Amino acid sequence: MPESLRVLFIEDDPAIAEMYALKLDLDGYAVSVAADGESGLEMARQGQPQAIFLDIRLPQMDGFAVLEALRSDPATQTIPILMLSNYSDPDYIGRAMNLGAAAYLIKTETSPADLSKRLAELGAPAPLQPQGLETAPAPAL
Repeated sequence: MPESLRVLFIEDDPAIAEMYALKLDLDGYAVSVAADGESGLEMARQGQPQAIFLDIRLPQMDGFAVLEALRSDPATQTIPILMLSNYSDPDYIGRAMNLGAAAYLIKTETSPADLSKRLAELGAPAPLQPQGLETAPAPAL
């Protein structure tokens, strides 16, 4: 089976991470989760995901520092990074966008199903359907 689109989810709240990661996984994405900024940065550099969802408030290194480090590293500077935070402050949104985020999503306004839609809007390739789950066209009436 061909390789799935790799997505990194950097989130310190295990319940939030599991909720979003489960939906992405069900949609056919290969999801890795990092629980703090430093491990997220390392996983991004080593795993080269095709997209990253990044929280702001993280232990070890906050999301802004992770975003800045990813944008300054030639190996990760082109990976689309979508900020996913509870903070809706315009200053936070502006700072994230100025640092190179592809999008800024507010958790309370973003359902798990919205994440796949946002990836598609960014031009990320659609995940591949697992073999055997393809649907046949409906017969003509």
